[in-house]
Amino acid sequence: MDLKPETIEHLRRVSTATLTTQLFKRGLRNVYLQGVARLTKPTGGNLVGPAFTMRNIPAREDLDQLSAFENPEHPQRKAIETVPPGYVLVLDCRGETRVASGGQILMTRLMKRGAAGLVSDGPVRDSGTIAQMDFPVYCAGGSAPLNLIQHHATDLNVPIGCGGVAVYPGDVIVGDEEGVVVIPKHLADEVAADAAEQEQMEVFVLERVQGGAALPGTYPPNAETRAAYAAWRKERGI
Repeated sequence: MDLKPETIEHLRRVSTATLTTQLFKRGLRNVYLQGVARLTKPTGGNLVGPAFTMRNIPAREDLDQLSAFENPEHPQRKAIETVPPGYVLVLDCRGETRVASGGQILMTRLMKRGAAGLVSDGPVRDSGTIAQMDFPVYCAGGSAPLNLIQHHATDLNVPIGCGGVAVYPGDVIVGDEEGVVVIPKHLADEVAADAAEQEQMEVFVLERVQGGAALPGTYPPNAETRAAYAAWRKERGI
């Protein structure tokens, strides 16, 4: 993973809400995955990592049989075995919620291989046990039927759609307790730095609002509020 250490540190701490604002400022509106939520308990900050993608198309009965999994080149199995350490496996399940996109064994293998996490716009099976894992999994809930009923896994590391958002290989995935945002790789450093600054400013603004300040001139801050913020930062050495 070739993200700068300071970029990773910022992205582990800032909220997806802040990131959507920063991306909106840059003209990007459709960056937040719909119908995808964190299944596992947050530990150690946000999920952060470049995207390694897999695309599904609708299943076809003569091809999608249990015997397909015996082939180590099966794209779903190959994705689990080839996603680089530190990357997030992002699955395009077309928003299909009738079947699972993986289960406990596959999640365990991803974790053991050092993947940063899994993001899917479909559900997972074994969702109760996966929910207890120390591994970030974002998905569309739980569903028992296996993926072969509705999915035919095809391509790896190609542009996909997940949760209604375009995801290109290497895009930076950030997940917090609210959901998942996709950041174009070339914007990651500047978005991360500006998001961290925005949240620092919002700490100051929140203190003012808690102290009784009205919104006009405070949120968004006018020149006077910005000057007060600069003095506040200087006092605290930040």
